[in-house]
Amino acid sequence: MKKLIKKINEDKLLYILILPALLYFIIFHIWPMTGMILAFQDYRIIGDNVWVGLKHFRILFSSPAFFNVLRNTVIISAMKIIFFFPVPIFLSLLINEVSNPKFKKYVQSVIYLPHFLSWVVIAGIWITFLSINGSVNQLINFFNLPSVEFLTNKQQIRWVFVFQEIWRSAGWDSIIYLAAIMKISSAIYEAAKIDGATRLQQMLYITLPQLKSTIITVFILNLGFFMNAGFDQVFNLMNDSVISVVDILDTYVYRIGLVNGQYAYATAASLFKGIIGIILIFTTHFLAKKISGKGLW
Repeated sequence: MKKLIKKINEDKLLYILILPALLYFIIFHIWPMTGMILAFQDYRIIGDNVWVGLKHFRILFSSPAFFNVLRNTVIISAMKIIFFFPVPIFLSLLINEVSNPKFKKYVQSVIYLPHFLSWVVIAGIWITFLSINGSVNQLINFFNLPSVEFLTNKQQIRWVFVFQEIWRSAGWDSIIYLAAIMKISSAIYEAAKIDGATRLQQMLYITLPQLKSTIITVFILNLGFFMNAGFDQVFNLMNDSVISVVDILDTYVYRIGLVNGQYAYATAASLFKGIIGIILIFTTHFLAKKISGKGLW
């Protein structure tokens, strides 16, 4: 304890700098966890809550609607992991190969911009483009092909989520990999050039291997949020035509908790989601540690 206090005193300015972020996580992420006890109680507006044990979990796991939203969550999250995760890596490698500094900054500014738009604005943009009379269908009609109902078609809507996520977040997520690339010693590349390595060979045999630990860390963290299929994204594009295939755990918890007032039941569903996330983080960490020797710690 004395060593810890001494260390804090030595770096007190740094601790003051992280204090706002620390308070944010304590107030909005750690303190609310105390409310998870509601999953084991019957909520009462007047009087004390009644302890009911695993009652809400039994109702949860016997509900066909819950397993439907669980399946939708897993499918949408898996599609995002499989098709989105490699894109920022590939994008960072391409940006790193751009030699013109001005053009490089321009490209980075353009691909970072969508991240700063709210999901409401993004939903409005995509609805405009993908509607029956939107630009995409006009282009399809130009080639004498029938219009596609992207937003009301159960087979298309999940792919809309994937491409929307790529458009919004791929550029921003590439910053992590670009930062890791900047840390690679230029001497390694110089030695490779002397040995006659091409730009592609340098990318494959120097840059990518050096990114391995970063890729593993980001992958493990992403799996921790696997059950978060994207409430804001899904909520803004959900409609009655596709609700059966896009209703995820977050929208389900919102509907039964805030809309229907079943707070205890919604808390049980949310707690289940959090436990699955923790299990996925530790499982992926230990597997990555066993296979590659690198994990979160």
